[in-house]
Amino acid sequence: MELICIGLSHQTAPQDVRERLALGEPKQVELLQRLAQAPTEALLVSTCNRVELYLTSPDLAQAASRAREELSRVGGAEALDHLYEHHGAGALEHLFRVASSLDSMVLGEAQILGQVKESFELGQSTGAVRGGLARVCAAAFSCAKRVRTETAIGRSATSMASAAVALATKVFDQLGEKTALVVGAGEMGELAARNLKNAKVGRLIITNRTLARAEALAAEVGGATARPFEELATLLKEADVVVCSTASPVPIFTKENVGAVYRARRFRRLFMVDLAVPRDIAPDVSQLDWVTAYDVDDIQKFVAENAAARVEEAQKAGVLVIQEVSRFMRDRAVREGVPVLARLRQRAEQIAKAEVEKTLAAVGEGLTDKQRKSIEAMGRAIVNKLLHEPTAKLRAVGPEKEESNRLAGAAAELFGLIDEPAPAHAAEPESAPAAVANGGKR
Repeated sequence: MELICIGLSHQTAPQDVRERLALGEPKQVELLQRLAQAPTEALLVSTCNRVELYLTSPDLAQAASRAREELSRVGGAEALDHLYEHHGAGALEHLFRVASSLDSMVLGEAQILGQVKESFELGQSTGAVRGGLARVCAAAFSCAKRVRTETAIGRSATSMASAAVALATKVFDQLGEKTALVVGAGEMGELAARNLKNAKVGRLIITNRTLARAEALAAEVGGATARPFEELATLLKEADVVVCSTASPVPIFTKENVGAVYRARRFRRLFMVDLAVPRDIAPDVSQLDWVTAYDVDDIQKFVAENAAARVEEAQKAGVLVIQEVSRFMRDRAVREGVPVLARLRQRAEQIAKAEVEKTLAAVGEGLTDKQRKSIEAMGRAIVNKLLHEPTAKLRAVGPEKEESNRLAGAAAELFGLIDEPAPAHAAEPESAPAAVANGGKR
């Protein structure tokens, strides 16, 4: 069961292509159910900046072909021109880098790890993510935690929301006398509201299709006002800064409805930042000469100019990713050797038990309980000593799958275990490393 990643991101595809692949949760579930037909497993990571499918399957070529068909069906044939593929250890490394925010539009931002975890939970709830991919994801989360702990990459990271506020301060000399409107009370809306509050904006308004969520966020941020979504046109007249991040499938703000408030605004300038994919602000809004509008691709350019300070930390983080990939591959090699060792242990225990019983029967009833237990313990000790060396070899094996298979195959052939089924419990040697005993989880 090998791993493959097929997808596109802000690095390979323009925003309009990414928009077509932005699926709501019900559609994501349908896609996962179509792709994750046993024994194939599937994980879908879908954010505003990337859509990636991670698949494990005994027939990767067929699984990859089906994935490309699905992405083409949803995003159109043009989407295929922007796809990238990573296989095996390369796919593993890519997922680790994504979870660690080394492949993000904003280097070091914290939101992506939460998004990958949400994707993992959705995959598990639909049955698309099971044993193999679950271990891969657990290792990716562990890697991301290590990157956060051992490097400073996240300490000075500029989030999309903070970048939006920084851009607002470039348009207006100060925000203390301005009114900011946050449209959408999800994770990105919350970050935008907190950053605007920290920037000491004069007045902060939050609106959301569900008013209760806007009210809750306004209370959490403090000093903000929640307003009904139905008042959006009125709110647009009052705002100087608009930051939007909703899940609307069509633009909320168009050239027509924004242009209609110009006179009511008394010709004041309007700064708008769109953090949503699909876009909340139609592209032609920027044609209004009194409006400055930015989308996520514009934010990317701004962030790139401010990323130099995190390059050194990203290099350190990249080394940690490679170490964690090697660790996972090494542990997997040990796991793949366990069935052979389990059969070997079963065979050895059967032989030892039979010989102990023969010895006890030959000696007769003259032994004490202590003596009988000593003979039985001797049989177990022989088994453990016999298996010590093979277990140690598998511990020391490198990440190369071929080496693991070579050792396991040699053991099976030498001890006559070829085509012999593994015991139901698939017990592993007592001296096997803890990573194996925990199913590869750390």
